[in-house]
Amino acid sequence: MSGYVRNILRFCLIMALQVLVLNKITLRWWSQPQGFPVFIPYVYPLFLLLLPFETPVWLLLILGFVTGITMDSFSNTAGIHAFVCVLIAYLRTNVLNALMPKNLSEYPNQSPNVKNMGWMPFLVYSSFLILIHHSVYFGIELWSISNIGYLLLKILASTATSILFILAYLLLFTRQVNARN
Repeated sequence: MSGYVRNILRFCLIMALQVLVLNKITLRWWSQPQGFPVFIPYVYPLFLLLLPFETPVWLLLILGFVTGITMDSFSNTAGIHAFVCVLIAYLRTNVLNALMPKNLSEYPNQSPNVKNMGWMPFLVYSSFLILIHHSVYFGIELWSISNIGYLLLKILASTATSILFILAYLLLFTRQVNARN
């Protein structure tokens, strides 16, 4: 299957999963006076995280905007998702350069995933960018530091929940390679 077709199908699958299933989940530890759920699993940034290594930054920024504006249109969030997706699309290349042993151009036709990077580097890569995504998103959404404890709880709980859902996605949709000695 062509890389373009695979990424378009991945975009549609992840967006459908996010909009039709995960946006309907409101996981709480307790009832908040504001009515906001504590856990909000956002897995849609995974589309940007799984794009091929050689994707140029200008294309990442455009795809980040399209991904974010698509999410904004379903969430009625007035551009917050678009801003945050463009931010993580911009940071993605630098994070990968810091984690990968070789230059990204030396990985032709490959994507950042568990098979190419290993579990720990991929978890660090995805967790770092998801944490940035959630921190900026919830910081803008709540726009107040008067209740900093609630903001930090929401960021950390949503990040942990999102990472668990991303791991479930990877385990379900990634072909496992048999280890041969």
